[in-house]
Order: sequence, then C-alpha cells, then structure tokens
Amino acid sequence: MTMAELWQQPSDLERRDLLHGPGGAALAPNPAGKYEMLEEDTKGFSPGYDVRDERGREWSVKLGPEARTEVVASRILWAVGYRQPDVYHVRAWKLTDKGKVTSQPPGRFRLEHPDREKVGEWSWRENPFIGTRQFSGLFTMMALLNNWDVKTSQNAIYRISGNGDSPRRWYVVRDLGASLGKTNWFFPGNRDDLEAFEREPFIQAVEGNRVKFHYKGAWLEPQLHNIVTPADVVWTCELLSQLSDRQWMDAFRAGGYNEGEASRYVRRLRQKIDEGLQLR
Repeated sequence: MTMAELWQQPSDLERRDLLHGPGGAALAPNPAGKYEMLEEDTKGFSPGYDVRDERGREWSVKLGPEARTEVVASRILWAVGYRQPDVYHVRAWKLTDKGKVTSQPPGRFRLEHPDREKVGEWSWRENPFIGTRQFSGLFTMMALLNNWDVKTSQNAIYRISGNGDSPRRWYVVRDLGASLGKTNWFFPGNRDDLEAFEREPFIQAVEGNRVKFHYKGAWLEPQLHNIVTPADVVWTCELLSQLSDRQWMDAFRAGGYNEGEASRYVRRLRQKIDEGLQLR
C-alpha cells in the first residue's frame, strides 16, 4: 500500500482546473453528441443510465439533484489531492434508445475508463489508511461538505492499468451526491439545499483531543465521529485555504450552479475553513 492510492500531495493545487477536473476539457462529454442507451440504472436515490457516445466511450449518467452536488464535491476532493474519477455536469443532452431520441434533463456524466476497472469496494472500518492524517482528513471533508451518506457501498477500488508511475490501485469515495444540504440521523438528510447548508454549524466542540462536528451523517459508521484531531482539521483546512476564489467558483460552475448560488456556497465553505484554522 502507498498513500498515493488514496491521496497524493497536489503540487499544482493553486493552479488546478476545477472547471474541468482531473480529466480536463479534452475528456468532457459533448452536450450536442449522440448517447446510446446501454442500460437503465434504477438503483439508489437518483435515476440514471449507462450510455455510449459517438466516440465509443461509455459513461455512467446520474440525473436529479445529485447531478450537481456530486460534481462539485468531486472537484473539491480532487483539488486537495484525493483520488477521483472524471465527472462532468451536462445541462441538456439527448438519449437514443432503440432508435427513439429523447431530450434529457441535466446529468452527471462519469467516464468509464477502459484502463480503470472497478474491482471492489472498500470499507471505512477496514482499510490500509486508518490512523493516518489523510484518512481523518477525508472524513473531515465529508463533514465540511455535509455528505451524510457515508458507507461502504459508496466507495470504489479501481485497478489501474497502463504505464507510468501511477499506483496500481485507487481508493475512491465515488458517490458524493448526498452533499451540500442538511445532514441528519436516523432519517436521511437532504442534498443540494443551499439554505440548509448555510444554517448548519460545523464544529461543535473539542473533547479529549478529538473534534466533535455538528455533522449528523455517517450513521452507519459511528466510529468515524471519534477519529479526527484538531491537527487533522487544521491540515485539511490549510489545504483548502490555498484555493483561489476563481477555483471555488469554477468548482460550482462545473456543477451547473449560477453565480449567486455559487457565491453563497463558497462563502459558507470559507467560513467553515476559517473555523477549522482557528484550532491551530
């Protein structure tokens, strides 16, 4: 195991393109392209499809409010060094199914790379990174983004093929759609709820060198609520504080948010980051 399977120091953090993400503009789906239905996905909260574009590339498409939140959360995680797949938000597109073409609402498009094969899931309870600052930082990111749906089935292990010095496996928190709203327990929270996100507090207390978040998610993984130290929060927030205003706004533009919505989300996120830095 190497830490690079989960996280890698972003040497270009202040220059990362959060509008297009790790895949860049070159891999982005064509909004005017042709997308052929391969299979309908009826699992989970959001409906979706597996499709193939005119270049032969396969995409997992998610519809509904998570189409926005997942792209933004993915951009922010990738910005500070966590492994993420190539995801994009497409405002409008057309689906072809058995010769019939239909207009579709906004969707999250995740590229299914032929050299990145999902080979399993990884557990928040048992993984090679428990006890590291980067792992605690990852949970801090979930609390900061209000991603309340934290469980094993949302995590993917990818087997990476091809040349280069890249690690042969990636540990990825892949399904991030339950973010940017209100966290809750025992009943689910919501997602893509700006006013609820603005209202929810971040840090509740520090007890015995452990940070207690107001965050009510991860109810299937209660052990995570007792792993984060003040130093872990400071480390995470120091990384996030290096992002420019433009990068923050680009992350939300990438998810289809307008300038007004984006500005309010960024303001609240910066408040949380400042709160975390005060633990130094």
